[in-house]
Amino acid sequence: MKKVFYLNTCDTCRKILSQFDLTDWELREIKKQPITVEELEEMYKQTKSYEALFSKKSTQIKLRGLDVNALTENDFKDLLLDHYTFLKRPVFITDNSIFLGNDKKNVEALKVLLSYH
Repeated sequence: MKKVFYLNTCDTCRKILSQFDLTDWELREIKKQPITVEELEEMYKQTKSYEALFSKKSTQIKLRGLDVNALTENDFKDLLLDHYTFLKRPVFITDNSIFLGNDKKNVEALKVLLSYH
């Protein structure tokens, strides 16, 4: 499995994706094709945490008046399935690794995996 979950309107996602040759990856634009329960479970298997998959920068947090510190793992799961902006992105997932979000360490590790220097 080689999938990338991203948002087309996100400049950071586009910038990161443009650094790699993703011709043999399945690209999923999460606004047009939201993640499925099965895909979320695949991500969870590798992270062991729905909170790790959750973007605490989502505009939906403020709009919904959510207190992120009060959320349970089940709440994170439900929110991730409810609205695409709750997913930390981009998400690169293979059979045995997952790379979440856009922090520099993550992108560098992804470059190593994909053998880019």
